[in-house]
Amino acid sequence: MTDALKRLSDEGVAIWLDDLSRKRITSGNLAELIDQQHVVGVTTNPTIFQKAISSGDGYEQQLEDLAARKVTVDEAVRMITTADVRDAADILHPVFEATGGKDGRVSIEVDPRLAHNTKATIAEARQLAWLVDRPNTLIKIPATKAGLPAITETIGNGISVNVTLIFSLERYREVMDAYLAGLEKAKEKGLDLSLIHSVASFFVSRVDTEIDKRIDALGTPEAKALRGKAAVANARLAYQAYEEVFGSDRWSALESAGANKQRPLWASTGVKDKAYKDTMYVDDLVAPNTVNTMPEATLLATEDHGQITGNTVAGTYEQARADLDAVERLGIKYDDVVQLLEDEGVEKFEASWNDLLASTEAELKRLAPSEG
Repeated sequence: MTDALKRLSDEGVAIWLDDLSRKRITSGNLAELIDQQHVVGVTTNPTIFQKAISSGDGYEQQLEDLAARKVTVDEAVRMITTADVRDAADILHPVFEATGGKDGRVSIEVDPRLAHNTKATIAEARQLAWLVDRPNTLIKIPATKAGLPAITETIGNGISVNVTLIFSLERYREVMDAYLAGLEKAKEKGLDLSLIHSVASFFVSRVDTEIDKRIDALGTPEAKALRGKAAVANARLAYQAYEEVFGSDRWSALESAGANKQRPLWASTGVKDKAYKDTMYVDDLVAPNTVNTMPEATLLATEDHGQITGNTVAGTYEQARADLDAVERLGIKYDDVVQLLEDEGVEKFEASWNDLLASTEAELKRLAPSEG
């Protein structure tokens, strides 16, 4: 074992686990990862919950109780998922205290079926914050066009947010703008800005998956030379945008009022292509004040053989821009790729949510008490 995870933490990268299940909570595994693997946060999404609850492990008693009360399937899913998030938040609370609220965070997603409905997203964010009722929760709101004003309103209400499903540099700038606008609203209301936190989840591996597929279809040596370069280049340019926005006068005014920077969070950092090193999206995206949320396999791979050699983002912007421009010259349109990925991201989470509802409904029916 190397001490790569400690080195990563020392470089200013917060290590979050991209997974949660009741078994992970009750077995002590989450506490162990916090204690031994430098994990300081947890992210969830509809796919993660669908896998956890479909496995059934640890959910039987609660499902039986919910069936006896004849709750709706939507309510059952929310009661189950918020219970897991609440318990995980309690386990992470010492980290939350030790980092002044920066880490020790657990994220929970608004219903993905609301991704294109601003008003319903705002209402759901407020409801989730109330339901989980833990100061170290982040409410996940997708970075769709309808999600942007919902981010502003939710931050303006003093609720901390994890903005998810960001693929494009333009959309990322809009997300940062929505965050600053939310802080300005909160400031007008007299809220304590120091208590509001946010991360912006910039997705990584899916960019390579889609662009590599188009590169492989072209099949030229010139195209193949660009395999596996687009995702890291895109993320590095996102960090450049972060540095610009959080170095602006607009930000300075908020910072002097106690506001916290919205950290870039590298999401989807599990490597999908076996041709690439399995820690590529960790090793190549080391920069201060970032978060890397890793599936457990990536976390353990980084611990075992990650190459953490200091900041790997500084000084790379020119090359990153050149790599994305070279992909564009192949006829692979960046704007088309990132819009497709956003659309697919929302669809995949909605499909997982529907699967989760269906499997939960089946369990409720199975466990329903017989009449009489």
